[in-house]
Amino acid sequence: MVEDNRGKQLEDAIIENYKQEEDMMILVFAQWCINHGLEPEELYRAAYPQQDSNESLQRVSKLTVSREEAGDIPLDTVLGVLSMFGNEDLAMVVSEAAALLPQKRK
Repeated sequence: MVEDNRGKQLEDAIIENYKQEEDMMILVFAQWCINHGLEPEELYRAAYPQQDSNESLQRVSKLTVSREEAGDIPLDTVLGVLSMFGNEDLAMVVSEAAALLPQKRK
């Protein structure tokens, strides 16, 4: 019984850690969009048109700051964290959007 409780606690901790890391990935993506004058929801919908909306994206987007307050986020960082979480479609949309940005803003 004690082992079952420990196993459940470990499972809960792993799930919570994953959610926190996923939120960080979403925040990096959303802040990169804000930094480049792009709308995170629009890019997300372009990548996943079959999904209505993403509650996590809406929640985490509230944590973004203005372009002036934010630090630079390299494109490679955004693509890396998206790929790490299996968001290849979104990484492709981000790459396409980045290619259309003026050189100095990438």
